[in-house]
Amino acid sequence: MREIEMRKTLNVVLSMGLVVSLSACANKESNEPGIRTTAYGKVQGILVENDETYYGIPYGANPTGELRWQEPEEPESWNETLDCTEKEEVSMQMANVTADDGSTSREVVGTTDCLNLDVFTKTDADDLPVLVFIHGGNNQTGSSYDTGIGLELVENTDSVLVSINYRTGLLGFNSLPAVQDDETETGNYALQDMALALEWVQDNIENFGGDPDNVTVSGFSAGGRNVMAMLVSPMFEDLFDKAIAFSGGMTISELDDSIAKDAQIIAPLAVEDGKAATAEEAASWLMNDSEEVKEYLYGIDESRLTQLMSDAGIRMAKFPHLFGDNVVLPATGFEGDNYVNDVPVMMLTGSTEFSFFTAFDPFYATIADEQESVAAKDFAIKYGSDFYRTFNTQLSAMTMAENYDSDIYLCQINYGDAMSPAAIPVFGSFHGIFVPMLTSQSGYASIADFTTPGFVSIAEEFNAYLKNFLHEGNPNSDEIQTEWQTWDSTAKQTLVFDVQEDSEMAAIESQDVYKSNQEIIDEMASDTTVSDELKQQVIANILNGRWFSGDLDSYFNTPSLW
Repeated sequence: MREIEMRKTLNVVLSMGLVVSLSACANKESNEPGIRTTAYGKVQGILVENDETYYGIPYGANPTGELRWQEPEEPESWNETLDCTEKEEVSMQMANVTADDGSTSREVVGTTDCLNLDVFTKTDADDLPVLVFIHGGNNQTGSSYDTGIGLELVENTDSVLVSINYRTGLLGFNSLPAVQDDETETGNYALQDMALALEWVQDNIENFGGDPDNVTVSGFSAGGRNVMAMLVSPMFEDLFDKAIAFSGGMTISELDDSIAKDAQIIAPLAVEDGKAATAEEAASWLMNDSEEVKEYLYGIDESRLTQLMSDAGIRMAKFPHLFGDNVVLPATGFEGDNYVNDVPVMMLTGSTEFSFFTAFDPFYATIADEQESVAAKDFAIKYGSDFYRTFNTQLSAMTMAENYDSDIYLCQINYGDAMSPAAIPVFGSFHGIFVPMLTSQSGYASIADFTTPGFVSIAEEFNAYLKNFLHEGNPNSDEIQTEWQTWDSTAKQTLVFDVQEDSEMAAIESQDVYKSNQEIIDEMASDTTVSDELKQQVIANILNGRWFSGDLDSYFNTPSLW
C-alpha cells in the first residue's frame, strides 16, 4: 500500500491447527514463542529475542454488505495458523497520498475489513496488566499503529499492550433512522466495535500473558473522547478496570441535530443518484425511516461514503458522532449519575493543544500585514489552547465531581510551551506531546529533539507513574518523590510536567492550573495584541464551532456550525 502522509510540514503520522470455541479459550500451555492461540485459531507474530508483536488479529467479521451498519459479529474461525507479522490496512478513510513524483492528493485508502487488533507482549509475560489503546483521528482516520506506541511501552510498564482498529467515518457512525438496527437502535457502530474488541481481550488476553481482571482502556484524541464516553455507556460494563484519556474530553452529539447533519452530508450523493432534485429535498428524504432509504444507503459504495468525510477539524458539527441515543450513550450525556463504569481515571493534556489545528489554517494568508498575521496566529493558539487543555481535563473533572466515586488524576505537559525552559516554536506543548514520552518511534522528530536529557527525564518519570497506575490503579509509590494528588473540586490539583531551568532534569509539581471558560473569554476580550476587528475575525473563523467553544460562540455570537 502506498505510504500515507498526514502533512509533510510536520512529518508526523496524526496520523493452528485446532479450532477452539469461544467458551473454551485456549490454555497457556499450548503456546510456543511467536505463536499464540486465540478463541478463533492460532496466530503467528514477530519474535525478536523476548519480544512478540502480532498485527491484525481479527476480533470481528468484515462489517460490509448486510453488516455495514450493524452490531459487529465475531470473526469466523480459521484452521491454519494465521500470519500476523505484517501491519494491516487502515480502516477505510481519506488520506493524503504521496505519488512517486512527490505530488500529493487526497484519496480513499484502506479497507472495510478493519475489525482487528495488534498485541505487543513478552515471551515470558504472565498475568500482567493490560493496556488497551484506541487511536485518534477524529473518529474519521487513524490506525492502531500510527503513534508508534508498542514494545517500548510494554518494557517500560511491564504490561501487555493491545491497540485496536475500528470502523471510522460514516461507516462507524451514522445516525440516520433508516439504518438503525431493529434490536440495538444505535448509530454508534464504532463504539460497538470497541466493546467487541474489549470482549476479545477478556476472552483471549490471558493467552498472551495478560490479566483479564486488570485491564486499562486508553485512547488519544478521539480515542480519548471514546474512552470518556465508555464511562457512561452500559455497553462497556465490566469490560475494563481503569481508564486513561490522552487529550480526550467529553463530547456526546445531540441525536436530532446529528440526524439532520448526517442527512445533509449524504444528500449530494442522493441528488447525484437521482433520488431528489435538490440537496434540501434529498436531506429531507434521507431522514425518513423507510425501506427505500435503507436500501439506497446500503447500496452506496463505501468509497463514495468515505469521500464525504475528509476533515472535520475537531468540529463535531462537521462530523457528528458519539450519539446520545439512550442505547449506547445516554441522551443526557455526562450530566448526573450516568457513570455506570466508575473506575480510576487519568486525564492528560498538553498546554498548547490547539497549535496543530490552527498553525496552517489558510485564514492567516488573507491578512495582508505579516505582523498582524503572526499576532492573529499567536492569539488563536494561546486562547484556543487554553480552552482545549481545560476541556481535555478540568471541565471533565468538574462535570464528574459530584457523581464519580473513583479517583481522578489530571496531568498537564508544559514542556515545549512558550513559558517552558525548553520552548518549541509555534507548536509548543502540542496535541500528542505525550506520545514521544511513550515511544521513540513516534514520528515527531521534525518538531523537536525528544532525546534531550530533560525530555528523557520527563519520560522516565511519567512511565513510572503510568506503570504504577496500570498495576495498582494508583500512580504513586514509595519510589516516586512527587505525589500525584487526586483531583477534587476544591483543590483542583493537576500534576504538571516540565524541565528545570537548565533543561537537564524533569520538573514535576502539583498545581492548580484551572481556568473557567469565562475567565478565558475575559482575557480574550481585554487582549490588545490584535485589533478588535481582527480579534472578531479570528474568533469567528478559527475558534468557533470546536469541541470546546460553546461558551465562546455564545458570548461572541459566532456560528456554532450546527
